[in-house]
Amino acid sequence: MSDSPRKILVTSALPYANGSPHMGHLVEYIQTDIWVRFQKLRGHDCIYVCASDAHGTPIMLKARELGITPEELTAGYSAEFVNDFADFGVEFDNYHTTHSPENEEIVGQMYAALRASNDIYTRTIEQSYDEKEGMFLPDRFVKGTCPRCKSEDQYGDACEVCGATYAPEDLIDPVSVLSGTTPVKRESEHYFFRLSEYEERLRDWMKVAKLDRNVVAKLDEWFDAGLQDWDISRDAPYFGFRIPGTDDKYFYVWLDAPVGYMASFKHLCDRTDGLDFDAYWNADSDAEVYHFIGKDIMYFHTLFWPAVLKGAGYRTPTSVYAHGFLTVNGQKMSKSRGTFIKARTYLDNLNPEFLRYYYAAKLGPTIEDIDLNLEDFIARVNSDLVGKLVNIASRCAGFISKRFDGELAEVLPEPKLFAEFADASTAIAAHYEAREYSKAMRLIMALADKANRYIDERKPWVMAKDEGARPDVQLVCTQGINMFRSLMVYLAPVIPGVAESARAFLNESSWHWKDAGAPLLGSSINKFKPLLTRVDPKQVERMVEQSKESTPVADNQDDEFISIDDFMKVDLRIARIEKAEPVEGADKLLALTLDVGDDKRQVFAGIKAAYDPETLVGRHVVVVANLAPRKMRFGVSEGMVLAAGPGGEDIFLLSPDDGAKPGMRVK
Repeated sequence: MSDSPRKILVTSALPYANGSPHMGHLVEYIQTDIWVRFQKLRGHDCIYVCASDAHGTPIMLKARELGITPEELTAGYSAEFVNDFADFGVEFDNYHTTHSPENEEIVGQMYAALRASNDIYTRTIEQSYDEKEGMFLPDRFVKGTCPRCKSEDQYGDACEVCGATYAPEDLIDPVSVLSGTTPVKRESEHYFFRLSEYEERLRDWMKVAKLDRNVVAKLDEWFDAGLQDWDISRDAPYFGFRIPGTDDKYFYVWLDAPVGYMASFKHLCDRTDGLDFDAYWNADSDAEVYHFIGKDIMYFHTLFWPAVLKGAGYRTPTSVYAHGFLTVNGQKMSKSRGTFIKARTYLDNLNPEFLRYYYAAKLGPTIEDIDLNLEDFIARVNSDLVGKLVNIASRCAGFISKRFDGELAEVLPEPKLFAEFADASTAIAAHYEAREYSKAMRLIMALADKANRYIDERKPWVMAKDEGARPDVQLVCTQGINMFRSLMVYLAPVIPGVAESARAFLNESSWHWKDAGAPLLGSSINKFKPLLTRVDPKQVERMVEQSKESTPVADNQDDEFISIDDFMKVDLRIARIEKAEPVEGADKLLALTLDVGDDKRQVFAGIKAAYDPETLVGRHVVVVANLAPRKMRFGVSEGMVLAAGPGGEDIFLLSPDDGAKPGMRVK
């Protein structure tokens, strides 16, 4: 990893300005802030910008419901975001809004460039229209009965019970969620971006973007299914930017939302001498640009966004870093259980540094979900931060203050031991750089254990009783405080508030990463004040209770469990593979012809890396027989073969016992 200064621009996904930030949001902003703070501590020129995502139909309708303007609604939530994130130590260099003149200017420029290169065209489409409200309806503003499993009250794009996907007009008895009336079909001219023409350019970008393998796997799936041109327009009424040259067409929120990264940075550039927008966003820029996002918006950030940037003549992201979702106590956040916790509710009860550390101890570079187990949270924070880290300083500082007038010794008694702490710098830095925060925390806490063992073995409290051993007390405590100091430098990106208090105790104004390897000797330190207090389980209980009180109890939709009735709707059957062959043009797919007893099915399965097609013929597998057919570039897939494993070569087909016959149901 190079130590030469780097120019880095970092963003987090833009929070949608129609709700308060909660514990799930904080995974991303804390993860990003830790990485940015690390880069700055290393001496790199790292800039962190963000903004509120302020456009779209949901914001327009919520503002209408509250009797305020969309601008007033989004301004209120933006202020809440800024305050809550700041109180969690998330330090943006600039926070803006997508409803800004900078964003409108850049979106207009990009649109003009894409039109000039023939990447934008118009097409007449048919949409659901609410005659009472006088507006076209997004798919999720239409509800009805699922055409496949007949479950009621399902959205117009997908069934949450059986997983079927469809168009709003396919619903049985569809109604508008706005007026309760039956929508009609109307035609409208829309603007499309030719995403289908960008597969090769996107694949080239993937090769250099160093994406996580799970992100690459999803991209390959989307490529295999065939890229579809992207509708970038919405009909009036709509809260957003009007498309130039039209009277009633607006840019779709997902076009101008990521442009908000650029607009926020431009807003910063316009107020900062020497900061050049083009130096970061021109196609030939040598700066680095990283987007931290949740895995649910990978599609927009790894397909649409780099394609639009490239088509409009800008540079593409250096990489896109996706993370997983947050569960609490092993389950989806729930209002009824009090685990759907708002950021402010946490702040009203607990130290934000605790959550920053706990998330860091859990986070890695993959899209795997992380779990906030509240019992483990209490135990780990109390053990690691209080029992191990702060304990090192509290056991040594009193002796230096009372017996040596706050003066550290001129030398270390165990330079080899300190060298172990200094030498760990390279490995810890590599873990931070790779977003392997959990590995960095384990290494740091292993060093904290070593420091505590040293103090336990030397027992300065016993040595202090012997006047002849007085110089040794100063030496031992100087060693302990310097080990603590190195660990605090390493942890400064994670717990910046504690690091600031530690610097004040050590009488230092600032730290750089390299300071962890240079001991503080012969200098004066201040009287030690407790840096952290233990988490009281009652604080956590109160936070959970407050979360229950502030939200409705009836929220079955927040539970991750399905009922036995839901499960019984899945038709699992034994199938015999009659033919297996590679799919031309698909890297991971095999085309399987299945005998399911009463008919033959074609299923595309992403198992090419794990199985030789010839070895599959004649094999019995388990198939979901009532999955809605899915149209792909290579044909229609009529089911799903069950398999397990992380992917790639590690995929394992589920096989029934001997004696199974095609068409038999799995009980």
